[in-house]
Amino acid sequence: MRIESMAYHAVIASPVGPLGLAEHDAQLILLEFLPPSAPLLATTSPLLVEAARQLACYFQNPLFVLDLPFMLSVSAHQHKVLAEIATIPVGNVQTYGEISKRIQSSPRSVGGACGRNPLPLFIPCHRVVAAKGLGGFNAGRNGVDWLPIKRWLLNHEQARHG
Repeated sequence: MRIESMAYHAVIASPVGPLGLAEHDAQLILLEFLPPSAPLLATTSPLLVEAARQLACYFQNPLFVLDLPFMLSVSAHQHKVLAEIATIPVGNVQTYGEISKRIQSSPRSVGGACGRNPLPLFIPCHRVVAAKGLGGFNAGRNGVDWLPIKRWLLNHEQARHG
């Protein structure tokens, strides 16, 4: 289970449950949705204190722009997928198929890259849906059904944007 193996530098509360954060060289490298039972972990890191502040602002107003230095350690394909996802505006969605056509990939591999996104919310993979339905979310990490969080995030953004 990832919670036990990953050393989070902070775990913060949010309306969708605890969020685990990690940094390296003053750059955000991980944001993970955690099960409700995950204990909170305070931080004095200026970057992670700012991350917590910005995330709180986003949860109050989805039009708030999350803007922190981050570092991605991902494959070239995943980088292409995440770059496309980062362009999806608040309150909008795109399908795995639409993204796959633009980057000359397959919908399944786009979905896989979304599921391994190390910085959800900062790179809004919740805005990527199936041609019919929501699709997946967070690749079932920690054996949890994360789709309720995807629904919450989409409703949050569409209610404030639309």
